[in-house]
Amino acid sequence: MPGEFSLQLLARIVVVTALALLAVWTLWNFLPALGWAAVLAIATWPLRQHLVRNSMHPTYSAILLTLLMGLLIVGPLVIVVTQGAREAVLVFKWLREVGETGLGTPEWLSEIPFVGGYLASWWHDNLADPDAAKELLGRSESMPYMEWSRHVGRELIHRLIILGFTLLTLFFIYRDGPRLMEQIHTISDRLLGPPVRRYAREVFSAVRATLNGLVLVGLAEGAVLGVVYALLGLPHPILLGFATGVLAAIPFGALFVYTVASLILVMQSRVTAAVVLFLFASALVFVADHFVRPALIGRSTRLPFLFILLGIFGGLETFGLLGLFLGPTLMAVMVAIWREGAHQEAQISTAAA
Repeated sequence: MPGEFSLQLLARIVVVTALALLAVWTLWNFLPALGWAAVLAIATWPLRQHLVRNSMHPTYSAILLTLLMGLLIVGPLVIVVTQGAREAVLVFKWLREVGETGLGTPEWLSEIPFVGGYLASWWHDNLADPDAAKELLGRSESMPYMEWSRHVGRELIHRLIILGFTLLTLFFIYRDGPRLMEQIHTISDRLLGPPVRRYAREVFSAVRATLNGLVLVGLAEGAVLGVVYALLGLPHPILLGFATGVLAAIPFGALFVYTVASLILVMQSRVTAAVVLFLFASALVFVADHFVRPALIGRSTRLPFLFILLGIFGGLETFGLLGLFLGPTLMAVMVAIWREGAHQEAQISTAAA
């Protein structure tokens, strides 16, 4: 009998594991949607609870919050994509004009120390002459534009499908979240024991703290640099500030925006303003990414500074954008397990003494 029971238990474990792996393989392409839905639900769950406590039906609160999250996500994306398409058309037109008339050598180029003369000579030979410019830019003109457009279109459709499933999953989590959490707690207590509830609390606080640290700090960076863009007379300062705030949530994302802004100033022969902007923005982003953001995240998760940085950068490298939240969350759970084990060992040592 004991041998038969062990064989049945082993067979059950094998079957359950195989079914779980098959389910993961089936949903593999939609795991990002499920992950984003879980992150958004955890981050906004206090708002959902507030609406339900104020006598709003769970279904209505789920519809309201899902529509709100959809607007917050889709609205900025529509603005960025529309403006990006307009700017891309202008860039293609500018490249054609450069190929026809050439691009005059800026006066400030020769004044750059050490390499100014070489850069001015190269510019004159390759860009100022229309024939040389046309030959140099020939690859960009011969770019398979239709193929590139189809690729962008396919990627856009795929992202929209993922977004749709994210919002759909988010609706059901908002509506049925309490019952789902009760079932998860029951199963986890049976399989892993009571400590799982403490780990779940660490997960929730880590996700909320990471979202607050990434979003709030990123928006603050975008607001400050947006004011700087306006003071320097850059075109579309609000759009540049918004793009900086959005991309600032990604490590080195803001660097791309303010580098482009600095290059625009350089093209306008305002080298001093470009250098000032680049240095100020680099200092601001460095302080925000290495001190302010880890402090906000670490204060809620009780994670050391090093583990926060490792979680953010390691998660981004391994899981993409979703890893910005998964990385610190995994670090928070591992540190919680470590501290609990060390505390238990200390208690055993004290009792033995």
